Amino acid sequence: MQRTLSIIKPDGVSRNLVGEVVKRFEENGISIIAMKMLHMTKAQASGFYAVHQERPFFGSLTDFMSSGPVVVMVLEGEDVISRYRDLMGATNYKEAAPGTIRHDFATDIEKNVVHGSDSPESAAFEISYFFNAFEINA
Repeated sequence: MQRTLSIIKPDGVSRNLVGEVVKRFEENGISIIAMKMLHMTKAQASGFYAVHQERPFFGSLTDFMSSGPVVVMVLEGEDVISRYRDLMGATNYKEAAPGTIRHDFATDIEKNVVHGSDSPESAAFEISYFFNAFEINA
């Protein structure tokens, strides 16, 4: 079994898409083993996205991610990182396949509803950023 982190971003929460995203996990056999809603500060968003600090979009990304509540989840399942990334769709929603979360709900490249870890290493860091061992129900 593999684990990954999912974030429903502020645009997804404010547009009441939490249930729709969770429904897609359940329909695709992806288990949610931890979940909580929080509102990151700019400093917390900067720490989470530190890997991108030299990128030109870092400031707008961290502003956006600290602009409202998010829902963070630990997902578990066979090959869940790649399965979830397929379900999310391309980062640029205009390139995302029909039926993916980003194709169906994103409104721009930054407001693309969801985030997901891209590797086992990033998943381990990202999960531990938001959850301690007592909060994960496996």
